[in-house]
Amino acid sequence: MKISVAGTGYVGLVTAVCLAEKGHLVTCFDIDKNKIEYMTEGKAPIFEQGLEELMIKNKDRIKYTSDHDEAYRHPDVIVIGVGTPEKKDGSANLQYVYDVSRQLAQTIENDCTVIVKSTVPVGTSDKVEQLIRDNLKHHVNIEVVSNPEFLSQGTAIKDTLNASRIVLGVETPRALEVMKQMYSEFNIPYVITNRNSAEMIKYAANDFLALKISYINEIANLCELVGANVEDVARGMGMDPRIGGRFLNAGIGYGGSCFPKDTKALHWLAKFNDCELKTIKAAIEVNENQKLRLITKARKYFDSFHNINIAVLGLTFKPGTDDLREAPSLDNIPVFLEEGAKVKVWDPIGANNFRRKFPSEIMYCESIEETIKDAEVCFIFTEWPEIRQFDIDKYGKLMKNPLVIDGRNCYALELAGEARIVYESIGRKTISNYKNAYSVVTSK
Repeated sequence: MKISVAGTGYVGLVTAVCLAEKGHLVTCFDIDKNKIEYMTEGKAPIFEQGLEELMIKNKDRIKYTSDHDEAYRHPDVIVIGVGTPEKKDGSANLQYVYDVSRQLAQTIENDCTVIVKSTVPVGTSDKVEQLIRDNLKHHVNIEVVSNPEFLSQGTAIKDTLNASRIVLGVETPRALEVMKQMYSEFNIPYVITNRNSAEMIKYAANDFLALKISYINEIANLCELVGANVEDVARGMGMDPRIGGRFLNAGIGYGGSCFPKDTKALHWLAKFNDCELKTIKAAIEVNENQKLRLITKARKYFDSFHNINIAVLGLTFKPGTDDLREAPSLDNIPVFLEEGAKVKVWDPIGANNFRRKFPSEIMYCESIEETIKDAEVCFIFTEWPEIRQFDIDKYGKLMKNPLVIDGRNCYALELAGEARIVYESIGRKTISNYKNAYSVVTSK
């Protein structure tokens, strides 16, 4: 099939290369000409494992353009994969979805199926269909389908090619036939429903996972007060097949491009319809508070961060991506700087993106050792493999005051118990093997 994809972010570009991998001829459209030139050279504009390799492998089946006529005039299918960023009131900004809809309506010259893959509020696909029909320049038949994605950053290629299900929100037999043809080589089960239900499935699924994260984080905070170990609790919960163990890792909250935006969007949609989703509202509040949990822990040792040498390990919201959206580092580091701390940071992928936000206020390091040398406290915000595999004894050897405050529970308590450090984590007991750690209680 000839398929055009509008938008070359995580959703659009990953969808495009995976469709090309299955044999389709794909045209990627983006208004950013510099980005188009970059991708034409076989380079991915985002860091995503396996993405660039698939771009190169399928270069004969993918082309990139900023010419909407070339993209929209004669495809069999057009996939809308543009961003739907959060507005100030928490609702989804649908401007880009509607802009694409108007543009393709003015351009299409043959019958076509339009797929809304962007995450959108319930009812958006209906509005897209009406918008296209109201602006059609040529006499053609248009079918609109809701086909939400369920990819995770860092594993997006795998999540697309080996998805647990493909959700198809269709209103006609013809639309269903086209979708099955497009996905004929994927060997993945379908969930076939109407468009509104498909759109709700996306929000309900994402927000349920966010709920699990916020729930286990609240349990973790209580575990610290009553002497329980949240890892044991989560393991005991997760062995129940009704619950499952995924998304029960306690930490400092969820971030990224999906969960924060989608929970707020569903909360807004419910309020707009005179309904309150109390569980979603609570998940949002818990997550916002959890992001600053490490600073709360640090206040036991410092009344202020003034002139304190702080090491930060991990800047991105999760490992395997360079995405900083809603990353805890963005909430915590400004607090350090406002109080006059001296901050050194390390991240294997996200440092360049972070440097655009903080070009000179902090020191960027090339290694974990360089970052923690002479530090008086080390904060861990991202569970990169390099951090998990780091020799924990080096904290005691290199830091001036070996206080490690770990927001991702990177180290086993048994291992921390053998090191000459003070180790604070989430939902577990404090390990204190360095008697002078409490000497840095007041600011300098």
